[in-house]
Amino acid sequence: MSTTLNGPESGPKPLTQGHQSRGILIALWAFVAVPFLALLAAVPVAWGGWLGWSDLLIAGFWYVLSGLGITVGYHRYFTHGSFRAKPGLRAALAVAGSFAVQGEIIQWVADHRRHHAFSDQEGDPHSPWRFGESIGGLARGLFHAHVGWLFNRELSNRERFAPDLLSDPITRRVDRLFPALVAVSLLGPAAMGALVTWSWQGALTAFFWGGLVRIALLHHVTWSINSICHVYGERPFAVRQGDRAANFWPLALLSFGESWHNLHHAEPTSARHGVLRGQIDPSARVIWLLEKAGAAWSVRWPKPERITAKLVEPVRVRGRAAR
Repeated sequence: MSTTLNGPESGPKPLTQGHQSRGILIALWAFVAVPFLALLAAVPVAWGGWLGWSDLLIAGFWYVLSGLGITVGYHRYFTHGSFRAKPGLRAALAVAGSFAVQGEIIQWVADHRRHHAFSDQEGDPHSPWRFGESIGGLARGLFHAHVGWLFNRELSNRERFAPDLLSDPITRRVDRLFPALVAVSLLGPAAMGALVTWSWQGALTAFFWGGLVRIALLHHVTWSINSICHVYGERPFAVRQGDRAANFWPLALLSFGESWHNLHHAEPTSARHGVLRGQIDPSARVIWLLEKAGAAWSVRWPKPERITAKLVEPVRVRGRAAR
């Protein structure tokens, strides 16, 4: 049964809209477990000679495409409205994000907006502090925040948290096409491997590296933002009381700048997350390029004076993404 945070009288729409269906759970197990097993097998497979330059290039292409689809598309654009985009770019970002195999766009956005509304508090779908601050509770919480929450959850109410996407024909269509886009994400690398090497072996190894291993790696990088970046790291910016979002620099490149998570929670609509000196943010650079090309506009670049006001200790901050 759907519930609200404080009971049925607390708001116009409930927080959640029921549990996932059995079919979705079976598919979820498959798309979490199988790529993860491939990731575990990656070292012996590479050692056995089943890794070539074409595999690396194909896997890299799909990692960047689907990774930026999540960070620039699903996250900064669709969830937080960090910029405005032309219809063609809007559709492309929704499709590219779907290639990451992290869920349908509307549900992903609804879950993430709910996370920001109740970050590390009751109502947050994946806080690592859910089971307390003891060693055992935190270990359990880290697993929950990383992946466990996906398997036993009530779905965030899409009408409450993503009414704009439900009313948009582009996102509704991409949402319905998610199973087909998952198939493209898996089989596309294999097709590229076959064309490059003109062999079944090339297709198979590209499927393994560019399909399964790439999906697993991107899964765990994204999920680490939910888990690691709410437990460990630096917190130079003041955020809402109870919010534990932190920066974890080792993930900056792999996450395309998403691991500068403390600033993101201090200023969620900012198109740039890494605003301090040395904080590399590839997603912000992509948004800057889209703005220069005229495909994106009304970009919400961080305002130095506003960001400086949120610093716990004064530090020089960066303004626009190009600087």
